[in-house]
Amino acid sequence: MLLFVLATAPPANAQLTFETAVDLALKHSLKVKSAEEDVKKAAAALAVTKDIFIPSVVTGGGLGTAYGITLNVPTIFTINAQSLVYSAQQRFYVRAARADLHSAQLALAEARDQAMEDTAITYVSIEHAQKVLEAVSQQYGFAARLVAMVEDRINAKLDNELELMKAQRAEIQLKLQKMHAEDDLTSLRDHLSQLAGRPAEAASIVPDSIPTIPAPADTSAHPEFPMSPGLQSAGESAKARRDRAKGDSIYTWRPQVSFAAQYGRISPYENVGEFYNLHGNYNTASIGVQIQFPLLDQVRRAAAVESTADARRSENEFLGLRFDEEQGRRKLLRSLPELSATAELAEVEQKIAETELSSALLQMKQSSGGPVMTPKEEMNARIQERQRYLDVLDAKLQLAKTEIFLFRQTGRLEQWLQSLPAPKSSRP
Repeated sequence: MLLFVLATAPPANAQLTFETAVDLALKHSLKVKSAEEDVKKAAAALAVTKDIFIPSVVTGGGLGTAYGITLNVPTIFTINAQSLVYSAQQRFYVRAARADLHSAQLALAEARDQAMEDTAITYVSIEHAQKVLEAVSQQYGFAARLVAMVEDRINAKLDNELELMKAQRAEIQLKLQKMHAEDDLTSLRDHLSQLAGRPAEAASIVPDSIPTIPAPADTSAHPEFPMSPGLQSAGESAKARRDRAKGDSIYTWRPQVSFAAQYGRISPYENVGEFYNLHGNYNTASIGVQIQFPLLDQVRRAAAVESTADARRSENEFLGLRFDEEQGRRKLLRSLPELSATAELAEVEQKIAETELSSALLQMKQSSGGPVMTPKEEMNARIQERQRYLDVLDAKLQLAKTEIFLFRQTGRLEQWLQSLPAPKSSRP
C-alpha cells in the first residue's frame, strides 16, 4: 500500500500548468466557498417561503391531575396540523426569495471569475517577473564588468574617480533593482501557491501553457457588452427588496386563509365525565380553514415604509454600480489602443538598441577605419539594450493585465481560459 501511495504521489517539484493553477484556485478559493454557502442559504430561504403552505404537524402529551372543573379538557396527547393556504403578500415573499437565490448564484459566478482572473494575472506576472529577473541579472553583470573596466582605466590614467563613482552608482542601482525583482518574483510565487493550495516550491509555472492573448480589437465603435455577473447579482438583490417591500405594503385589507386540524385523546383519569357528558367518546378532532382580514396594523405599516426605503436605496446603488461599470469599460476600451501602441513603441526601441549594439560590435571585429566602440561603451550599450527590453516586458504586462480584466468585465474570461496556449517563440 505504501509503495502504491509513493508511486502515485506527484513529485514535489512538479510544474504547475496554467489550466491546473486555475482549476486549483477555484477549488481552494475562500470567496468561492463562501459564495457557495450563500447559494445554499438562499435556496433554504426560498424553501422556507414555499414550505409554509405545507402543513406542519406537532404532537404532544402529558399526565397530571386537577381539582374541580377544568377550564380545558385534559388530553393524553394531541396532534395539531396547520399551514398557510393563501396570502397575497406571501407570493411576493416567494418571488423575493427566488430573486435572492438568483442573486447568490450570480455572486458565485462573480467570485469564480475573480478567482480565475486573479490566478491568470498572477501566472502571467510570474512569467514577466522571471524574464525581468533574468534581464536585470544580465544588466548587473554588465555593470560589474563596467566597474572593473573603469578601475583598470583609472590605473592606466585614462579615467578619473568621478567616472568610477558613476559606474559604481549604476552597479548599486542595478543590484537594488535585482533584489526588488527577486522579491517581486517570490511574492508572486507565494500568492500563486496560496491560490492553488500548493507549497511555494511546487508552484513552478509552465510559460508555454499560457493561452494566447489576442490582439486588441477595434474599440472605436464602443460595442455593447452584457452586464457582469456581479452587476446582475446587484440587480437581482434590488429586485428581491422591491418584491419584499411590495409584500409588506399589501398586508392590510388582503385576505389570509389558514388551514388547521387537530386530534386529541381525552384523559379518562381526570374525572372529566363528571363535568362533561362525553357519552363514552374520548376522542376529539377538528379541521377547517380560517379567513382573516387585517384592518389596521401600524407596526406592519411602518415596516412597509422601512422596506420600501431600503428597496429604493438598493435600486439607486444598482444604478450607480451599472454607471460605474459602463464608465470603467469605456475607459478600458479607450486605453487598449494606447497600451498597444506603447508596447509596439517599446519593441521598436528595443530592436533599435539591439541593432545598434550588433552593428557596433561587428564594426569592432572588422576594425575598419571608422570610430571604434570601446569596451566601456560596449557595456553601457548592453545595459541600455537590456533596459529597452525591460520596457517591452513592462508594456506587454500592462497590456495583458488590462485585456484579462476586460475579458472578465465582458464575460469572455472563461472562453479565453479554455483557448489554446501561445505557441513557443524565441525570447530575446
